[in-house]
Amino acid sequence: MKVDLIGTGMSGATLTQEAASAVARADVLIGAPRMLLPYRDSGKVLFESYTPSGTAAFLGRCGGTHACVLLSGDTGFYSAAQTLLPALRGAHTVRLLCGISSLQYACARMELPWERMHCVSLHGREGSIAVHVRSHRYCFFLLDHRYTAAAVCERLCAFGLSDVTVRVGQCLGGPEESVLTGTAQELCALPDAPLAVLVTENEDFCPYTPCGIPDDAFVRSRIPMTKREIRALAVAGLCITPEDRCWDIGCGTGSVSVEMALHCPFGAVYAFDREPEAVRLTQENARQFGADNLHVYEGTAPACLPEDLPAPDKVFIGGSAGRLPDILGEVRRRSPHALVTVSAISLETLAQAQALLPEARVTQLCAARGSRVGTHTLMRALNPVYLVTGRAT
Repeated sequence: MKVDLIGTGMSGATLTQEAASAVARADVLIGAPRMLLPYRDSGKVLFESYTPSGTAAFLGRCGGTHACVLLSGDTGFYSAAQTLLPALRGAHTVRLLCGISSLQYACARMELPWERMHCVSLHGREGSIAVHVRSHRYCFFLLDHRYTAAAVCERLCAFGLSDVTVRVGQCLGGPEESVLTGTAQELCALPDAPLAVLVTENEDFCPYTPCGIPDDAFVRSRIPMTKREIRALAVAGLCITPEDRCWDIGCGTGSVSVEMALHCPFGAVYAFDREPEAVRLTQENARQFGADNLHVYEGTAPACLPEDLPAPDKVFIGGSAGRLPDILGEVRRRSPHALVTVSAISLETLAQAQALLPEARVTQLCAARGSRVGTHTLMRALNPVYLVTGRAT
């Protein structure tokens, strides 16, 4: 059967001529109820489907010659087309017909360029918000019934971004279409809309991913902190990707946790410490740096690690409370190929880490910082630190 996957745009008015011609020729139309509504009196076979498996099963038995699967927006922008393609290829002749995405349509209504827009989908999935807005001038968010415009604005306010400009497009392409503009704080009470997108504009965004944030930028107390020089090398050595899931065992002040979180905006960091004060500090530093993808737990690892915790891609162990063998054993059980860095100050911990990670590379860092004494600069040494980095296998 010939099957066209069609991006219908925002409404019938934005359907391309090519797509409209394909729909006119088809004898079968498939899609969500609102996609099929304009064609209820067309005489064509209509089938409501939300899933690729349901669509594929129906096409296998419907007996038509030409079907169109109607998808909202564009087939290349967070579309079900990408999961439909492998389900239909081989059994059918499949063609993609692009449409106007919600990104294009909303930016036109908001009079904004979209070629440099940072896009995040919160539609039917978990995701972070503040960490993206902190790092980009423009962010585009697809929303749903949980991540409403008000919920996004509340998150921004909770992470120190209440003055960011927010534009909300509701019911785009329909008779009740509206575009509202204000600060995140002003739009926290915005009523929910069934179909909405949100664009943030942050004039004070950070245009780079920080590495080696100055120590005095963090909120601190008596809790130990991994110093800037050590932290920069430790995080760089883990080669964190934007989608990684990371663990920080013995997070202390949270300086490593924060830098890890800024490196994986589409992933997450799970930080653990047995000291309640360390948990509080890490949470406060997460808010200060807009790292809403950083989740903090109190307890001693590995006992405190929730069983449903996502398996880690990268692990930093800054403090093990004498339980390094048990911690690495748990990492191996959950993620055998995870990349692990152990920070060791004592020779005993170094020896233990080397024995547990026999293929690891070892780096010794002996840094010194200059301080002014009168008219002279004296170098004051920091404690030597060993970084042991290797796979959990």
